[in-house]
Amino acid sequence: MSKYLIKCGKLFDGVELRLQENVNILVEEDRIIETGSNIKQPDDAEIIDLSQLTVSPGLIDAHTHFDFIGPNSFGTYAHCSSDERRSMNILYCANKSLMGGFTTVRQMGLSINGFGAIDARDAIASGDFVGSRLIVAPHLLGISGGHGDYSSFFSNYPALSDAMESLNPFTGHGADFYRKAVRKEVKYGADCLKIMATGGFASPNDDPYDCQLNDEELQALIETAAQLNRPVTAHAYSSELVQKLLKMGITGIEHGALIDEKTFELFEETDAYLVCTFLPYDEAVNMDEEKLATKSKYFIAKLLKYQEQLQATRRLIIQKILEDNIRIGYGTDIVAVYNNYECWREFPIWRKSGIPALRTLKAATSINASIVGNEEIGQIAPGKIADIVAWASDIENDIEAISDCAFVMKEGVIYKSNDRRI
Repeated sequence: MSKYLIKCGKLFDGVELRLQENVNILVEEDRIIETGSNIKQPDDAEIIDLSQLTVSPGLIDAHTHFDFIGPNSFGTYAHCSSDERRSMNILYCANKSLMGGFTTVRQMGLSINGFGAIDARDAIASGDFVGSRLIVAPHLLGISGGHGDYSSFFSNYPALSDAMESLNPFTGHGADFYRKAVRKEVKYGADCLKIMATGGFASPNDDPYDCQLNDEELQALIETAAQLNRPVTAHAYSSELVQKLLKMGITGIEHGALIDEKTFELFEETDAYLVCTFLPYDEAVNMDEEKLATKSKYFIAKLLKYQEQLQATRRLIIQKILEDNIRIGYGTDIVAVYNNYECWREFPIWRKSGIPALRTLKAATSINASIVGNEEIGQIAPGKIADIVAWASDIENDIEAISDCAFVMKEGVIYKSNDRRI
């Protein structure tokens, strides 16, 4: 039976926006048993001295795409690798993200045909591979030519594009199609469902304001997911569509980068969450021509087209994060510029936007735990799962502090300590 007494330098518990000092954590097997400054050391407990570090719960990235490896791979995703290779990519990225202090990630769909993300999740959970805990929406449920239809990258060759689309069982039309798609996702083990409700920035022939599913299709998706007790979230941008989805009872929204004040009022009324993913738009919001130039021509064009609105909504989201009345989660959505597993990269954007470090970490811990539906993680408190990480840098003043994780424990097992990997 493994038992550890962890001596913390400073501690962020995932909830209170302050750093506690001289706190110890008693861990037995996969659980936190006790926290406090006066814990008596059990005779059979190994001491883990993190007294020079800042300790926090394992971080959670609520929006990742681990089945390909960046940078600049979104446009070639559909034809550059097999389902088997994409499964291996997920395992690779999950190992990298774990060593970076992210003990849980939510894999938000991309696999075109297979269910490799489910297999990767289960292989990590059973201990066959070392990696972040995966919470999986296996596929993107959307329309022909929409943001989730990767055959669109070959639209200049219709015969090839149609052949590729025919291989994707989750691109279709009609309420009955989407009812069956949800049931199939659940049949093979989906933790949650993802709807591609609008166009996007990275896809070639659509627009973020496009409404890509009709009301009957949207209602069928949301109601079927609810009947099967699965949360459902939507890739969505415009206020009109986000409001419609919230009124239909959707669990949450991804991105929401073009919404307005009235839409946020509806978030409060419905208790739906928003995972805001600042990173994909930051080259335009905080203009960086060099990084912007690394994206595809249509990605750049759409970012510039909506630059002012992206900036205005960013200011509004920051205000709502600081008001703390809505569950707004931390998610990276890396599909260009950086490696997909670099989950820390959202942190400096929140910090440069004026959001305090601990408020940012709260989004990546206890708030994200609520969003991904696992209240046993995201906090350092008795009874919680022992996902514990530590940082050598000054968390409160170094905006890139979480780029280098010094210690990783997941479910009571130490995977990284003093740069030693297990």
